[in-house]
Amino acid sequence: MKQALIVAVLMLGCAGPALAVGGLADVTIYDRAENRTLPVHYHEGRHYVVGKPGNEYQVSIRNNQPGEILTVISVDGVNAVSGETANWSQTGYVLSPYTTFGIKGWRKSLQRVAAFFFTELNNSYAARTGRPDNVGVIGVAVFRKKPEPAVGVLRDYRQRRKAPAAGAPAAESEDSAKEATRGAAADAAAPQASTVVPQPRMPEKSLGTGHGRSETSVVRYANFERASQTPDEVITIYYDSYRNLVAQGVIKDAPRIARPSPFPGQFVPDPR
Repeated sequence: MKQALIVAVLMLGCAGPALAVGGLADVTIYDRAENRTLPVHYHEGRHYVVGKPGNEYQVSIRNNQPGEILTVISVDGVNAVSGETANWSQTGYVLSPYTTFGIKGWRKSLQRVAAFFFTELNNSYAARTGRPDNVGVIGVAVFRKKPEPAVGVLRDYRQRRKAPAAGAPAAESEDSAKEATRGAAADAAAPQASTVVPQPRMPEKSLGTGHGRSETSVVRYANFERASQTPDEVITIYYDSYRNLVAQGVIKDAPRIARPSPFPGQFVPDPR
């Protein structure tokens, strides 16, 4: 069953691949205040960027595929389009092949968004709506589009091949039961994949994403049928302040500069 989803119409230039995370799609975090793509720091299997309080940012996504993809966007555990607690099955943005779209904020209508900006956790949109547990992470679930079936005789031929033989209904039912059991087991196991990892004491308050000024960002509805109910790829980028990422060991603090000397030249040099 096809779902009405939002498709991007404003396209931006491709971000530098060295600063992007992803495979089917490249995701970059662009600091709009400083006009630059934030460098990605890799630490213990996770990707991080440094956010500066008060700076507006956007999540830029490039579709690397020859076909359309659906991207479900989660910011601080909240769906950036619907405002619901984020889930893979929800609405998102459809990107055309090899195009890039910049998501500037929380979707308010087909024409407007409320800008993303880095802020203290308590001022984040997630915390202010009673959902502070997942503040500090941006997620993009990528879905491929279900291929259109061939038409005419070829389509009928495929349907006949898929139909079970008259003498084998039990085998078909058994296979279906096995598939259903595997699917149910996978669904049951999914929530257990998340584990709570103790975090070191932070030198300053953690960052979240605020609900900022209203601005124009035009999109339209589109139909999109997913090839699978589970994402083909999930891209995750964590963010926090520079000091907090240093405290977590994500960023190695810059080496200390040697103390200045009043007499750096100890001996007389040769003339030129």
